[in-house]
This record gives sequence, C-alpha cells and structure tokens, in this order.
Amino acid sequence: MLSTFLADLHLHTCLSPCADLDMSPRDLVGAARARGLDIIAITDHNSCENVEASKRAAYGTGMTILGGMEVSSSEEVHILGLFNETGQMLRMQDIIYENLPEQENDERLYGHQVIANEFNEVLAFNRRLLIAATKLNLRELVETIHSLGGLAIASHIDRESFSVLSQLGFIPADVRFDALELSPKMTRGLAEAQFKGLRNLPWVSFSDAHHVADIGRRVTTFRLKEPTLEEIRLALVKRDGRDTCWETE
Repeated sequence: MLSTFLADLHLHTCLSPCADLDMSPRDLVGAARARGLDIIAITDHNSCENVEASKRAAYGTGMTILGGMEVSSSEEVHILGLFNETGQMLRMQDIIYENLPEQENDERLYGHQVIANEFNEVLAFNRRLLIAATKLNLRELVETIHSLGGLAIASHIDRESFSVLSQLGFIPADVRFDALELSPKMTRGLAEAQFKGLRNLPWVSFSDAHHVADIGRRVTTFRLKEPTLEEIRLALVKRDGRDTCWETE
C-alpha cells in the first residue's frame, strides 16, 4: 500500500560555512517536524559530519533522516549525493576529503564549519575548506556516488551559479543523473517552459535551506511504500504506482 510523504532532501546544517549557526542538528530537526515533513536529508557542502547527530536528534519522532552531502565537482557543479547506509556515506566523505584542496577554511571569509551533537553542543570545527570545488569532475563524482549505491541529483539546475547548466551549459550525455532539482524560486509553469527539453529525467524541488525559516519552503511529495531511499529511487522511475510531484505554493 502506497502513502504520501512530504520530503525536503536538500538541507544545510551549521557545518556548511554559508549556513546560519542556528542550523544545528537539533534545531533543524525541530523546525522540520514543526513544518510537518516526513523525510529530510542532511546535505552539507562536501561533508556529512552532522548527519548522525541529526538522526539521533530525530530518534523517536517518526521522521526519517537520510544522509548525504552536496558535493562540488572540479567544474563547480553542485550535486546532491544521497545514501542509504552510513558506511556508504562515510566512504564518499573519505573520497571527497582526499580530493579537496589542501587549504584551511578562513572563517573570516567563509564562515564557521561547526560539528555539533544532538544536544546543540559544539564538538569541533571542521578546518577543511568545505566550500571549495573538489578535484573530481562531474562524471567522476556521479559515477562514484552510484558505485557506492547512492542517488545523484543535479542541484538547483535553474540557478545562475554552481549548477550543471550554469557551469557547462548542457547536461553531458555520459553523466547519468537520477533526477534534476529545481530551486524554490522556480515555479512549475516556468520550469515546464524553460526546461521542457529535460523532461527525460525526473524533476524534484527542495528548499536548499541555509536558514531555519527556509526549511520546508519547497517540498516534493513522494508516493512510497515506506520512507526509504530505495523507495525514493523507485518513485523517481514511477515503479508500480510510486510517484513524485512538486507544486508551487
């Protein structure tokens, strides 16, 4: 039996230097619950070090937390990588860390990168330059995500920076995205007109929230048997009645 689930699968915690410090795992989960979300994904820039704390913060709430990160290719294309298993996600993080530039984050320029626990306590500061592009190109990143069993979604393709279309002008035929994400600024009607040539891939839309107030401002509704990444994978290809939809508020 299929049920509907409201999902926001693009959220940044205080680990992302461009996110508010208020985006702690605990407060992020609390805001997502208050907005009635069923599934959220933690997708910090080039790191997943706040995912497990977010899962612990959500323990017993009934809300599903998916782990992942928003990785940046050498072309500065952002990609959401979502993973079912913690081990897959951590292996991806290892690969990303190995391919980041050997440069420390300058908190005065880019902001703090806070690793926090589920009680709003600061555990550490990540010193890597997480906002940087990795040395891996777009195709290599998507293939790596897939090799680890993850989903690869092209981030905010309508944005004028850090999207596959802004950086390359097209989607390479040898890059196999599982879906394309539209930003919250994009209406459904405008997307249909502007990106009709990209209807061969599923579309989703999430908040890309960096501030608590933005959590859930755009969600995608999934029809699934249960709130898991594997069910989402099947919904993206409309298997056996599973489906996705997003509408403008």
